[in-house]
Amino acid sequence: MLKVAVCTLLVLSITAIDIKASVWTSHDQKMFAQIKQSGWGNFILNFGELHLSTGGILAELNTEIAKLIDELDEELAEVHHQYARRTDVHNREVTRLEQEIQDKEREVFNAHDFYDNVLIPQRDRFAAQLEQLQENIAQNRKTLNEATVQRANDHADFEAKVAEHNEAISAIDESLGLLSQLSAPSLVQIQKVQKNLTKIQQTLKRHSTFQTFIKTLIEIAVEANFADQGALKEILVAFNNLRVQLVDSLNTITADEAEAQKDFEARVIQLNQEHAEFQRAVVVKTAEIEANANKIEQTLDLIDELHADLDTLNGQLQAENDDFAFATDVYNATVAEYNKELNAAHQALDLLNQPRFTDYVKSQLKGAF
Repeated sequence: MLKVAVCTLLVLSITAIDIKASVWTSHDQKMFAQIKQSGWGNFILNFGELHLSTGGILAELNTEIAKLIDELDEELAEVHHQYARRTDVHNREVTRLEQEIQDKEREVFNAHDFYDNVLIPQRDRFAAQLEQLQENIAQNRKTLNEATVQRANDHADFEAKVAEHNEAISAIDESLGLLSQLSAPSLVQIQKVQKNLTKIQQTLKRHSTFQTFIKTLIEIAVEANFADQGALKEILVAFNNLRVQLVDSLNTITADEAEAQKDFEARVIQLNQEHAEFQRAVVVKTAEIEANANKIEQTLDLIDELHADLDTLNGQLQAENDDFAFATDVYNATVAEYNKELNAAHQALDLLNQPRFTDYVKSQLKGAF
């Protein structure tokens, strides 16, 4: 129906007659001119003029024009309906995108927080722990080397002491052998005993424990009358006491050496166990550092991906807002145009029902004849 009306409108617009009859007041002519500016208003006036001039009934004219206006109203209602649907779609889409953006921003924040407050401190902590383990290993080997050198030095001192003790005991045993054979000692025998005392003194001069005995023996040997059996017995007792002291000392340093060697061996086992533990800890820590580095790389890739997703979502939201803004502009312009045409159509219909319009048409017909 509207297509036919539009075609008719085009024809009538071409053949329309200007209204200059005296039946029109200036106000009527102004309103008439305003209505004619509207496509539908112009169409209705021309259509009404044609209908009445051909003997049509005004009531039929009103019915037809009312149908046209109803169709315009329906079209406008459809415009409103379509825009309402578009608005609903827009609101749902904006809500969805804003929620996804919010979720994505939370993911970005969590990823950055995990990177800044977990992975980086963990990386630094692991590096410090590995450095400490390496320092522990170096200190462990240094301690072992120092202990080994000290044990070697202590053992060398022990062997020297053993040699000194054995040499002194041999000299005492020789002296005791000589003294036990003395009944009427010769000068040569006495000198031999004194020489052994001097040898013992030189051998044990570093051992202050024995200095009192040595000094006593020297004094006795210098002043003694070896022909005197009492003096000889005193010397024999002194030699035996010194020998006992030397044997006890030798046993003590031997026992101390054995204990020191035992402690050293235990210390070596302990240090090697610690070294093995440190080495295992280095392997574990190296694996943790590698895993941390991989996690850092994965997290950085994830952050880039999340930022890209966020940019995409923001772009989609902007595109949706721009598209809806354009749709809104089109809607507003369309509604304004429909309202303008409907208003003009109603004014035209109202004008058609005025007696002046019928008089105008009649005057036009008279003028034509």
